[in-house]
Amino acid sequence: MPVATIAPQLVVQRRQDGKPVEIIDVRTPAEFAQIHVEGARCVPLDALDAKALFAARDGALPEPLYVICQSGGRAARACEMFAAAGFTDVLSIEGGTSAWERAGLPVVRGSSRKVISLERQVRIGAGSLVLLGVALGWLVHAAFFALAAFIGAGLVFAGVTDWCGMGLLLARMPWNRARSTST
Repeated sequence: MPVATIAPQLVVQRRQDGKPVEIIDVRTPAEFAQIHVEGARCVPLDALDAKALFAARDGALPEPLYVICQSGGRAARACEMFAAAGFTDVLSIEGGTSAWERAGLPVVRGSSRKVISLERQVRIGAGSLVLLGVALGWLVHAAFFALAAFIGAGLVFAGVTDWCGMGLLLARMPWNRARSTST
């Protein structure tokens, strides 16, 4: 089932029209601390409990819930999780925080400490493991080529299913955590 989306400008227009807008950001706390949409609340994808979140909405049930991430992939996954839990009035913000910022819409900038996005961390980690597998396969033993093949297969699987185990693992690392997780 395709995920319903909404343009960032339409979300801002709803706010300007006085309608309640609840936005959850499913990126890691460290990514959220660096920059996030004004008024968004951080609920990392790896900690998302759709039923608990909807139970705590305090009367905002008739209004849609908006989900955002860096570029749209994690938000789409979160929307699928909400749909699986029976909540359908959930919209993914098109293009994520990147598109929101490019459109010049209001954001909150936090720490000046540069955080590498989770997507880039996955690419760096996967590329490093493939390179390591090839180097060890060439220099030590041919069996190490299996590491490169395993990572390649994992990347294909992630592309086909939109589920990335390495991303979920990296999201739990200490450098992707922050003390304050909401505004």
